[in-house]
Amino acid sequence: MLVKAVLLIDKRKEQSIKYKKLLEAAEITVFTAVDFSEALNIINSFEPDMIIISDSIELDLKKAIEQIRVLTYNIRPAIAVVSKSNHIQDKIDCLDSGADDFISEPVNSDEFKSRINAHLRRNFESNFSEKTLLFDSKVSYKMIKRALNENKQWAIMLIDIDNLSFYKEIYGELAADKLLQTYSAIIKSSIEPIDYIGQFSEDDFIVITHPDKAEKIANYLIYAFNTVAEKFYSETDAKRGFIFMHGDDEAENKINLVSTSIGIITNQYKKYTDIKQVISSLISTHKLAKYNTGSNYVMERPEISADNAVEQKKENKNIIIMEPDDALSLLLEATALMQGYNVKVVSEFNDVFKVIESFNPAVIVLDAGNAETLKGLEICKKIKYELKNTNANIIFTTTVHDKEMVLNAGADLYLPKPYELSVMFGWIRKFKEHYNG
Repeated sequence: MLVKAVLLIDKRKEQSIKYKKLLEAAEITVFTAVDFSEALNIINSFEPDMIIISDSIELDLKKAIEQIRVLTYNIRPAIAVVSKSNHIQDKIDCLDSGADDFISEPVNSDEFKSRINAHLRRNFESNFSEKTLLFDSKVSYKMIKRALNENKQWAIMLIDIDNLSFYKEIYGELAADKLLQTYSAIIKSSIEPIDYIGQFSEDDFIVITHPDKAEKIANYLIYAFNTVAEKFYSETDAKRGFIFMHGDDEAENKINLVSTSIGIITNQYKKYTDIKQVISSLISTHKLAKYNTGSNYVMERPEISADNAVEQKKENKNIIIMEPDDALSLLLEATALMQGYNVKVVSEFNDVFKVIESFNPAVIVLDAGNAETLKGLEICKKIKYELKNTNANIIFTTTVHDKEMVLNAGADLYLPKPYELSVMFGWIRKFKEHYNG
């Protein structure tokens, strides 16, 4: 992976070969250009971390430096000049034009390598995440662009921790940072030096590797993450398998323990032409991995390698309402329809399963039923633990104020009666958005 890349602009063949060999011996990838126009193409395609420019080029050196600075303002590579001149004014002119260093020829080989490595080190040190000590999103985007323009096969993995924000709210920022740092260490241990790991945003990661290794890495990460995740919870929360999140009024939201979602794309089956296409496909694939509960990964396959390889899932606005109180049921239905939802009202508990199968709801509003029988609890358990064809979120309403019993039955939200309609539909909106990624 092109983690350190230098562009050498030098018209002289022998000197260019010499400098290239010196840098490659220091494990630096070197691009060469003999003129300014060729150099601009390389800059645009690979965004080098450093540019070494010789005074052998035909363009005025000061003007060339100024133009490079203007054209690379967003990536800010280091610029060093190599020159036959040893005059102070020449050095001052180049440094004032935007160069970071001026090296007079003939150069000492060891000094040359040390100077270049020092500039590269400073360049990368300014682009590290303080939490994980990994390269930040700026470097990650650059590495994706380089992979895109290399004539090699690659796989890009987008990795994150589900429910991390909820975990942070309950256990605090320090605990969440420790979890993030632990996972970054796990990811580092799963890849080889030739692979790249960095941040995609503050709380997720990018790995660039070979397609043959991507699924093996994903399977290991899921196993390793699931092994350590429970250790970041209290014994009670880990045993229960979820945490409580206080909502509006007396509502209690059930939040699953953290898991990991991994989306993988590759140029093995599909030709990518620009970085926007890569990012869009990567995010879409990652969203597919998040649709299922628990740790999961999704990878592009040959049979879905057309332009619409990762199909955008149509937003699901379907709601099932099982409320025995006719007046309240009618009010819920009318309000839901006014807010643009598709609604099915169920009057008998046993009919819920048939409607789920045909209607595919995103949210189910389920009442506990008679206080003596609590039929709704039985239905809730079957939906969550026996039905395999639904990931619907369940809002459980009840006059029986036992939140732990309700949430242990599989409900995603415990909402005691009486409740405000604004509270109910606030949660319906949240769960609908969660279901749709």
